[in-house]
Amino acid sequence: MLTVHQISKSFDFNPILQDVTFHLNAGERVGLIGPNGSGKTTLLRILAGEEQPDSGHLSFASNAQVGYLAQSFELPSELSLAHAVGRAAGDPDLLQAELERLANALAQNPEQAGLQKAYDRALQQLSSYDPARVEVTLQHLGLSEIPGARPVGQLSGGQKTRLTLALILLQEPDLLLLDEPTNHLDVAMLEWLERWLSGFEGGVLLVSHDRTFLDHTVNRILALNPVTHTVAAYEGNYSDYVQQRRLQREKQWSAYKDQQYEIRRMRQDINRIKQQARGTEQATKNDQLRRYAKKVARKAKSREKKLDRYLESDERVEKPARHWKMKLDFDEPTHLSQDVLNLEALTVGYEGHPPLLRDLNLHVQAGQRIVLTGPNGSGKTTLLRTIAGRLPPQAGRVRLGASVKMGYMTQEQKLLDPDKSALELIQRAAPLNETDARSFLHYFLFSDDDPLRPTGDLSFGERARLALALLVARGCNFLLLDEPINHLDIPSRTGFEQALAQFEGTTLAVVHDRYFIDRFATDVWLLEDASIRRQIRDR
Repeated sequence: MLTVHQISKSFDFNPILQDVTFHLNAGERVGLIGPNGSGKTTLLRILAGEEQPDSGHLSFASNAQVGYLAQSFELPSELSLAHAVGRAAGDPDLLQAELERLANALAQNPEQAGLQKAYDRALQQLSSYDPARVEVTLQHLGLSEIPGARPVGQLSGGQKTRLTLALILLQEPDLLLLDEPTNHLDVAMLEWLERWLSGFEGGVLLVSHDRTFLDHTVNRILALNPVTHTVAAYEGNYSDYVQQRRLQREKQWSAYKDQQYEIRRMRQDINRIKQQARGTEQATKNDQLRRYAKKVARKAKSREKKLDRYLESDERVEKPARHWKMKLDFDEPTHLSQDVLNLEALTVGYEGHPPLLRDLNLHVQAGQRIVLTGPNGSGKTTLLRTIAGRLPPQAGRVRLGASVKMGYMTQEQKLLDPDKSALELIQRAAPLNETDARSFLHYFLFSDDDPLRPTGDLSFGERARLALALLVARGCNFLLLDEPINHLDIPSRTGFEQALAQFEGTTLAVVHDRYFIDRFATDVWLLEDASIRRQIRDR
């Protein structure tokens, strides 16, 4: 279905992809992983024809229809939702005119490339149009309640993302290229998409940082190496990949240690022979013994050259790279009383609108790690804003413990001053000189001149890391985190989870990442029908 052979791509002479080779067959669902900046989106854009490789080539099966989900939204803002959906799904009222246009064009230019393929595709869409399928897709992606006449430009960012995904799925292509399809999907939507992909008979190549989603959907992993810019294939899902990589690294470390032991032994042997020959030559005037000593010295020199050739050869085992991960060393929190947070008959929402959550009576104790999850629009962010004091409750009250020092990380890091640099913000938050502040920020992957750039120029992932750094620097003992890992790649998510697991304070986090929830949460608060249902998890 898809063959990629030795694709290479550079930007400003910096390699992004180097000799990337793989194939993808019908029925295969392949996860493309790698740190941010390793070339995942670039590779998908090349496969979708939106970028050209510097070298190498790719080929698709004959008449294969490719559906590409990009991270950007490219529909005309004035286009109605109904028109966009109908055009993708094959609505006869919309396709009839298109078929007539293509038929006339074919009659006039029967040899024009692509016309026959477009006509055949439109016929196929027309014959497979199923209004029930359209309704099910829109419903499971949270779009069915939006009026069909609404222009797509008026949709929220999350609705636009889900609409783009819906349009790709409704087109029923033979090959799906999905760049982070899980963005803005709640757990119910994720589970529906997993089922949809499991039943899809075509090929799938997808980029996702959602490890549970990868576990539930893919049967092969392609891992992009940010150092060599090459790709390596691993059979199985994400957990299988982690296990295989662990075994590979253990094997490489074992071989590397054996190699280092042998190199040390050979060097010691060479030095011993050299010293023996030098000592013999200096201690005697016997010509025969001196000639023998020189012969031994030449033998040692020959062994030394042989060792040098080995160290420069491809046979040498490279030392396994210690991947730099985000290191989050949270300060020792101040002593917390047992009572951290009490919600007393709390109702939250916005003035002039119906309440999102009603009559909440909940208690948070020291050391709890609570994940708040539920459908989009159910009130998760509103509840956090109310607890943080940034939105007044509609009824009831929020009561914090006496020794609580709360830190709040917003979903889009809107509380960061866009004109200030990371260095300035850290020095405001903690008594650190410039050297210490730079060292501190280095643990959060800010290097070179990154600490001096205005916060407004940082990427979403960089802003997320900076927001976390500020919480650490302020010594908070109760963290409110709104989608803290939403813009982090898998290595950064792993480092973030490791840090939170060691944090001795209390955490209330809005998260959809089920991998994170399974490994982090002691309690889960499920938002359902304007209320919260608690789940206590075994630890």
